[in-house]
Amino acid sequence: MAGKKDYEARTEAILIPIMEKHGFELVDVEYVKEMGNYYLRAYIDKEGGITIDDCEVVSRELEAILDKEDYIEESYILEVSSPGLGRPLKKEKDFARSIGKEVDIRLFKSVDKVKDFTGVLVDYDPLKVIIALDDETTVEFARKDIALIRLSFDF
Repeated sequence: MAGKKDYEARTEAILIPIMEKHGFELVDVEYVKEMGNYYLRAYIDKEGGITIDDCEVVSRELEAILDKEDYIEESYILEVSSPGLGRPLKKEKDFARSIGKEVDIRLFKSVDKVKDFTGVLVDYDPLKVIIALDDETTVEFARKDIALIRLSFDF
């Protein structure tokens, strides 16, 4: 039986040519179980934002290939969507695109009784993330200590 990582990798390999064909960016693929159902989710983006029609085009093309290849053993629900405003930064390109933008960071463990930080992403590498706080001081976090980092948004 194949697993989550294999399903995600195979789906990503199928999606890459579809993304290139339409000029979209593949943000992430995830295969998860929630409330008794399995979901195969593809998050896509493009300059100016993704529309429902964009999601539908990708979903139809992906679904046709998935039906033919049939490599996922369990029944699942396919979802293709925009990553949303508060999407997590996961990949190198997410961090690179977010330099100079405000991010929210949630740590696994508190630092001086604080778990949540907001600041401008100044720098990053595979081991650390550096943000500038409102008072212009910088704070460095080990990537292994970060539970979640995402673009900050205010309404």
